Amino acid sequence: MISIDYKYHALRGAALTYTDDPFRVGAHLSMRYDSDAIVCMSEGKITHFGPARRVLFQLPADTLVERTGKDTLMLAGFIDCHAHYPQTECIGDCGEQLTDWLNGYTFLAEQKFASKAHAREVAKVFLRECLRAGTTTACVCCTVHPQAVDAFFEEANALDMRMIAGKILMDRHAPQALTDTPRRGYDDSKSLILRWHDRGRQLYCVTPKFSLTSTPAQMEMAGLLWAEHPGTYLQSHVAENRAEAGWVKDFYPQRHGCLDVHDYYKQLGPRSIYAHGVWLSEAELRRCHETGAAIAHCPSANAFLGSGVFNLKSALTSERPVRVGLATDIGAGASFSMLRTLKRTYEAAKLNGYDLSAALAFYLATRGGARALYLEDKIGSIAVGHEADVIVLDLKSTPVIEYRMRECEDLEEALFVQMALADERAILATYVAGKLAYRRESRHIETRQDQSYE
Repeated sequence: MISIDYKYHALRGAALTYTDDPFRVGAHLSMRYDSDAIVCMSEGKITHFGPARRVLFQLPADTLVERTGKDTLMLAGFIDCHAHYPQTECIGDCGEQLTDWLNGYTFLAEQKFASKAHAREVAKVFLRECLRAGTTTACVCCTVHPQAVDAFFEEANALDMRMIAGKILMDRHAPQALTDTPRRGYDDSKSLILRWHDRGRQLYCVTPKFSLTSTPAQMEMAGLLWAEHPGTYLQSHVAENRAEAGWVKDFYPQRHGCLDVHDYYKQLGPRSIYAHGVWLSEAELRRCHETGAAIAHCPSANAFLGSGVFNLKSALTSERPVRVGLATDIGAGASFSMLRTLKRTYEAAKLNGYDLSAALAFYLATRGGARALYLEDKIGSIAVGHEADVIVLDLKSTPVIEYRMRECEDLEEALFVQMALADERAILATYVAGKLAYRRESRHIETRQDQSYE
């Protein structure tokens, strides 16, 4: 039997992607849908994309074509703009309030990451669950331990996933085992940047946990470190909880609010991303717009900890739109599934009087997240030249969804059903850099070499 090595790998089926921002130009001008499309991948990139009737005849001879199957939809991989991989083992713990969550669960779990072996074990679980949920990129908080960052990047690099991550900077209001100093935090972070930033698909993120757990000296150091390494990211938490604003005023009496602390220490700008932002004022949202800082909207965690309801419509207002991506916020967020997060996003918007359409929601989970991370030229869309992170969604993944889909009359309604009812069970396959990284066992994808259009 002759074995053929295929340089090109093509998926054939229905596909949806975004070419622009639907909040700005409208869904009808930004969505690209084809009921019979070809997505061809080679050497980690998308080489061909478009209607099968046109693209099929453009494929190189050494192309393996797979049909994704009936009632499926190809999308760009989901993007999670804020998660804590060390909190994987905290998922499902009693939520309480933010400070109780930190002291009762988070800090206890994170102390175990002094062991690189433990960190590696949890990193493997975290990344496996991301792939199972169709998430191909995430912006991740590690712990204060450099070895935990190494373990995470080593595992992500082995899978060729595009990940953004960094060592927590925290020098007060935490257990001694989890605190560093401004100097040690700077030195450890700089070594990690030199070791990991732009290595393969890995990107480094300077990570002050939040302003209350860093002294002014460490906040100044974090801003300096970020400025010294152009192209790196900076992430933190801001305005998550009502009480936080009062505490920030106590410890930074000269500043005007949570965001102003980070602004003062030169931590706002392109590639800075702040989780939550529930209680940001109009002036603070305007400052995000002016500087290009992004917000990671964490609807599940906000509800789980009773932190409040982020006003998505206000953040995206056309007068001063803020870059917004969606986030699971594992582990206060209780699911890795971006599909479940879409439902929570819809519900949070509804509580603020905003009817978020499914078309807009799926944009936020893909191209919108990429834009929040300043990566829309690489990921978040199915487009020639983009990195080949693609997922195959089963549009009838459960009996009730299959029943409900019988009544769907158009794409918008079908997407809304997925947003309302689907979860990680809907992820049929996940491709990372053009290679199959996860396939749901209960459904077969037909494989064939097919150069004819039927």
